[in-house]
Amino acid sequence: MRDEISATEIVELSWHLGIGPQPESLSIVTRFPVVVEDDDGIPVIEDDPYPLLAGRGVGSRVGGALCSALASRADLPRKGWSLMSRQEIHPDEFEKVGELLCWLAARAHETHLREDGAIGIGFLRFYEAEVPDVLQVENGQVRWPT
Repeated sequence: MRDEISATEIVELSWHLGIGPQPESLSIVTRFPVVVEDDDGIPVIEDDPYPLLAGRGVGSRVGGALCSALASRADLPRKGWSLMSRQEIHPDEFEKVGELLCWLAARAHETHLREDGAIGIGFLRFYEAEVPDVLQVENGQVRWPT
């Protein structure tokens, strides 16, 4: 990622990666709606924020370890941030994680820009698959493999 990310955004990104506290307000992914029942048993929508890429420990479906890291590249010629995350994500979470990935893609270094205009943002492997698919963001939308 380029280096023009604000300190507030770094705090929120760190929270999403499970390496920092939850910020008081959210600006990257702002809505986490969940339906709950009130005291009268009536469904209501509440906001229940949670970090999107904070898994740790042994992966239950794909093996290996779940982890995330964020490192400053301030001392390198190409300044900015490096981010790595290996997670198990259920397809029900693709929309929320997609918001975060689109935010990241908009701040990606130009070396991630592909010839077709998409941003290479990582890889996705369904647990049944042996080989991962390239995960890309194009025109503000994640191209989720099928």
